[in-house]
Amino acid sequence: MPAQGSTPPETPPDILGPIRWPLRLTLWGMSAERVTRAFWPLWSVLISALALLMLGVQDLVAVEWVWAGAAVFLAGFGWAIWRGFRTWRRPTRAEALARLDGSLKGNPIQAALDAQAIGAADPGSQAVWQAHQARMRARLAEAKPVEPDLRVSRADPFALRYVALLAFAAALVFGSFLRVSSVTAMGPSGDLAAGPAWEGWMEPPRYTRLPSVYLNDITAPGIDVPEGAQITLRMYGEVGALSVEESVSNRPLAPQGAEATAQDFRVASSGRIAIDGPGGRAWEISMKPDAAPSVRREGEIESSYEGDAQIPFAAMDDYGVVAGIARMTLQLDQVDRRYLLAAEPEAVTAIEVPLPMPIAGNRADFSETLVENFSQHPWANLPVKLEMGVEDEAGQKGWTESEVITLPGRRFFDPIAASVIELRRALLWTRGNVPEITRMMRAISNLPDDLFRSAVPYLRMKAILGDLEVAGPDMSMDRREEIATAMWDLAMLLEEGDLASALERLQRAQERLSEAMKNGASDQEIAELMQELREATDDYLRQLSRQAERNADQDQQSAQNQNSMEMSQNDLQRMMDRIQELMEQGRMAEAQEALRQLQEMMENMQVTEGQGGQSPGEQAMEGLGETLREQQGLSDEAFRQLQDQFNPGQQGQGQQGEGQQQGQGQGQGQGDQPGQGQGSLRDQLADRQRELRGELNRQSQNLPGAGTEPGDNAREALRRAEDAMDDAEDALRQDDLAGAIDDQSRAMEALREGMRELGEAMAQQQQQNQGQQGQMQGGNPGQQRDPLGRNAGANGNIGSDENMVQDEDVYRRARELLDEIRRRSGDGERPEAELDYLGRLLERF
Repeated sequence: MPAQGSTPPETPPDILGPIRWPLRLTLWGMSAERVTRAFWPLWSVLISALALLMLGVQDLVAVEWVWAGAAVFLAGFGWAIWRGFRTWRRPTRAEALARLDGSLKGNPIQAALDAQAIGAADPGSQAVWQAHQARMRARLAEAKPVEPDLRVSRADPFALRYVALLAFAAALVFGSFLRVSSVTAMGPSGDLAAGPAWEGWMEPPRYTRLPSVYLNDITAPGIDVPEGAQITLRMYGEVGALSVEESVSNRPLAPQGAEATAQDFRVASSGRIAIDGPGGRAWEISMKPDAAPSVRREGEIESSYEGDAQIPFAAMDDYGVVAGIARMTLQLDQVDRRYLLAAEPEAVTAIEVPLPMPIAGNRADFSETLVENFSQHPWANLPVKLEMGVEDEAGQKGWTESEVITLPGRRFFDPIAASVIELRRALLWTRGNVPEITRMMRAISNLPDDLFRSAVPYLRMKAILGDLEVAGPDMSMDRREEIATAMWDLAMLLEEGDLASALERLQRAQERLSEAMKNGASDQEIAELMQELREATDDYLRQLSRQAERNADQDQQSAQNQNSMEMSQNDLQRMMDRIQELMEQGRMAEAQEALRQLQEMMENMQVTEGQGGQSPGEQAMEGLGETLREQQGLSDEAFRQLQDQFNPGQQGQGQQGEGQQQGQGQGQGQGDQPGQGQGSLRDQLADRQRELRGELNRQSQNLPGAGTEPGDNAREALRRAEDAMDDAEDALRQDDLAGAIDDQSRAMEALREGMRELGEAMAQQQQQNQGQQGQMQGGNPGQQRDPLGRNAGANGNIGSDENMVQDEDVYRRARELLDEIRRRSGDGERPEAELDYLGRLLERF
């Protein structure tokens, strides 16, 4: 610091030389900083006004609003200029020098300009001072310009400048600088000089997916316009120089309205649109009506054993159907009004269920199937009036002609279960039936030992009976629903628990009789146990026959099974007579051996009912199914490797462990070491692909159905699958995982096609040999398994008629999968190969 009362020595001119440019740049940065903070409202107002003009907002509103907006923007512009000059202050060189000095360690600029205050006469002190100044001047060479602070968040807490910037960015994308000139036509001088002008647009309804039309470019005398299209006309120049004449909107138009500078109306009918005046034009409008959607029911209504109703229908519309509904109302005049249905029913709202819509594709013309379960509804298995309606985006609706159908519902084969369901329907019919229902339930449960095979259903029926007696005919609706639910559960227990209960009773009777013979029971005890065994065997055979009837739906194959079951029952009766005779004679060892043979016969009968021998065609289908599963596993592993290649941190070790469990072979566990196991892992995948192709080639040599069209088609499809597998192997060895996945997908599709064709060949062969082969094979087709482990259809064809969605809406699940694929395909941070793969999935499905 300079000494007080003394004058500092003159500063050498070369002291500030090293910081000349850093000081100058810092000064300029401070100027930009203060200009930004003072004038940010000004440029925000300017780019906001420019954005609105580029977007053509002035062409969409009346001219009065344009002038009002211009006044607002001019006022904002003036205020922004006044505020800017009021708050702006030019930075000085001293301020820039202080900011630059503050950015350096130890303030070397100020130290270089200081003079020694004390000790100037002391040589030692003067030497120290010179060394200090030399060190500070050396630091000046390290000076760098100070970056300006252009943030104005404190002055703009609502981020209005970013709103203006966003509007300008949108204008650059969706607008045009050419549209700014249209505002000049609204001024008095420009309009008079340039003369009148006009612009027009025709915008079809969005659901038509048709493009907008710029009417200034249409020189043809006629235009085809969809119904509901929006016509927008804008006239510039002197008011009244141009007028509009139109007959398409069916609106009354006064003379003053015809001369309005802004015209907006919708096309409601064919007619004429004319712009009268200098440069005017006219068009003949041909309106294309928006047809109402239509729907029809087609095919037969089917119902599964579980009661799932399948109602097929077809719908169409010129632009697409958006929603549909199926409505069912009770057809009371066709109901058999006897017994517990003789009373007047209580009011029940009509059944309304939404119709399924296609998840992807065109909805202009499609066919779908409504799948619902109405088994628990009070109208199940009663005549109802069915109506189906669809709606388009314009709000128009179309309905089918009403028809009377029997509302599909589950059928109950057990007589007690069927009786409980009848009583449940009577309860839901009207609560006035409660006294009669309680009397019938007492009658049913009078002798429980003769009807119920265990105490559980009997106790449940007694509990339901007690609830009905306590609630009475005046029970609430909620209480009635609770009791009806309990009755349904009881019927299901009686229906579904019969076979298991009968089998348990049979096994228990066999065990008790065997123990009695071993322990030397009396003749009376053995006679009672033998009678119990006879009853248990008869009950089990009866339940087996009932289940076979349900599964086979009483077709020809089922009749053959029932005949063979009657023969087995006669054999069993003769064997039990022989056992009883041996026990009466005291030949217990022989009786024990006969009982053992009886147990084996029952087990063999179960094998005949459930499994059956495999034909060569079934063995081929099972082998192809296993090949398909292995190919799917290879494709999944290749896809995981593709993810690991681009996102190694997201997959983790768990998937590699999973891949090892799926049989990737030795050495795969090393794949997670960086740069070491990936190549060998893909070689292993390629080797497995080659082995799978060889196995498929071996299976193709022994396919049945040679010489038939389906058999030849199956062999051709499997040949394509081999070619695709060969391509997949080459792609894996070339480290082209995306290409390998595509080839594996083609291989799986060809495998599925080959299995379908082979199934048709087997079905034709089965029809030709139905008389002999059906008896030889034994086995209930409804209980056989397809190559994927699913129950085959009841008609014996390859495929499955069981519900594969596990109580889940198949349409909702498919929609979730498509939404997930779309979400991932829209993630720009994913690898390019994965995005291409997802794009191909969207194009395909």
